[in-house]
Amino acid sequence: MDYIIATHNMKKRDELQRILSPLGIRVLLAEEAGVELSDVEETGTTFEENAFLKAESGCRESGMPCLADDSGIAVDYLGGAPGVYSARYAGEPCDDDANNAKLFRELDGVPDEQRGAAYVSVVCCVYPDGRKLFARGECRGYIGHDLIGNGGFGYDPMFYPVEYNGKKTMAQLTAAEKDAISHRGKAVREIAKQIGEIKE
Repeated sequence: MDYIIATHNMKKRDELQRILSPLGIRVLLAEEAGVELSDVEETGTTFEENAFLKAESGCRESGMPCLADDSGIAVDYLGGAPGVYSARYAGEPCDDDANNAKLFRELDGVPDEQRGAAYVSVVCCVYPDGRKLFARGECRGYIGHDLIGNGGFGYDPMFYPVEYNGKKTMAQLTAAEKDAISHRGKAVREIAKQIGEIKE
C-alpha cells in the first residue's frame, strides 16, 4: 500500500521507508506520487500540532494516507529551545549551517555538564476516513563544541547521543545505527506498530 509523506526531504523519506517496508508499505514523496502538496504554515506551538497540520493537509490534497513528522532539538540550558523552531532557528530560509552556528553562539562558554539536549520527533499519520495516529520519540544526548561527521542533516554533527558515550556524533553513525537510537526511528517504529494493528 502506498502512503505519501509530507516532506521534500529524501533522507526523511528513506528513513521512514526502511522501517515501514516490512509492512508492505511504500512511502512516496509528492512528486513520486504525481500530486502537488501545499507548503503548510507550521503555526503550531508543539511538535504534535505541526505534524498533524502537515499530515492532514497532505491527506486531504492527495486522497492517500499521509505521514508527516515534526522534529527538532530541545536544549536543556535554553529551556527547550530551539524546539519547534529548530529548522528556522537562524531565520528564513532554513539553513543548517546558520542554525548550527547560532546554537554554538548560544552555548558559548557553557560547560559540558549543562549542554544536555534531546532530539524529539512526532510522527502523525492521517487517513482519508479521518483516522489519525500519533507517535513520539526522543533521543537524549549533549551538544559538542565542533561539527564532526558528514552523515545525517540538521544538528547531527554537533549532537552526541548518550548511547555512544561521547564517542560518535549523530552524523558519524551508519543508517542502521541511527535508526536504532534516533528520535525519528523510535517514533516511526511506534507508528509502524500502530499501522500494523490497523492492517490486522
